[in-house]
Amino acid sequence: MPSRLAVLVSGRGSNLQAIIEHFDNLARERVAKVVLVASNRAESPALIRAATASIDIAQFNAADDGSELLGLLRKFRIDLVVLAGYLKRIQPAVINEYAGRIVNIHPALLPAFGGEGMYGARVHEAVIASGAKETGVTVHLVDDEYDRGPIVAQWRVPVNQGDTAESLAARVLAVEHVVYPRAVEMVAILQQIESKRTD
Repeated sequence: MPSRLAVLVSGRGSNLQAIIEHFDNLARERVAKVVLVASNRAESPALIRAATASIDIAQFNAADDGSELLGLLRKFRIDLVVLAGYLKRIQPAVINEYAGRIVNIHPALLPAFGGEGMYGARVHEAVIASGAKETGVTVHLVDDEYDRGPIVAQWRVPVNQGDTAESLAARVLAVEHVVYPRAVEMVAILQQIESKRTD
């Protein structure tokens, strides 16, 4: 039975779209399926993407102690939580219940250019300002520190002479769309193996 995925979003949802398409393309071979897309913002365009794909959507309060999000995850029997452009901190109660089962992607090679406040254009501006010759994407498990959880996968992206934050962001995002769905698939497979081992 495929793992049940919840994708948390705040913005446009381009990584969400890549994940949906990846698992849909696997058809009967897929090891996971997006069954819920939830956002802290009712106006998030990602919710429209999800609804268009006939996936259940929900909005939740990200400022509470995590009980509202936990209620949603339990209601939909979620196996794995995937952060795709979700810009709020995950509450400790959720991290505790889903330890090792929350995945995030960061648009740089962690541990460099990570931490609180480092997201979106800020990351790419910092990379360019540092003079770094390469950047990339990092998929990691989420713990109670920003961008510090165990790394699942990384992919390097060169920084070209004359790059702006916008041009670099576009190249990094294209790589995210390839790497993230496959990393999520790998985590889902490893979870299923671990679950069978402990049953």
